[in-house]
Amino acid sequence: MAWLLVIVAGMLETGFAVCLKLSHGFTRLWPTIAFCVFALGSFGLLTLSLKKLDVGPAYAVWTGIGAAGTAIYGMIFLGDLVSVLKIISISLVIIGVIGLQLSGSAQ
Repeated sequence: MAWLLVIVAGMLETGFAVCLKLSHGFTRLWPTIAFCVFALGSFGLLTLSLKKLDVGPAYAVWTGIGAAGTAIYGMIFLGDLVSVLKIISISLVIIGVIGLQLSGSAQ
């Protein structure tokens, strides 16, 4: 259950990173509000998961999901550059996240 919290927290991290861009420096109300909601949810779930998981693997999985998710979202929806090297790099991040999750606590 704790790993599920980390995974959801990582997805919420993608949400707050995207909303941060869409807020244009906190000058747009709704993306700024969404950023706050996603950020609080993400940090809250990560905090709960750390009651049962080791901090290193949990934090790495959380940031890896957020980074890969944000990069993928940007390429699909925000017109970010798509390249073979970027896709390979994102794949390596995802492989690393899976490895870290498998090496973490059994909870």
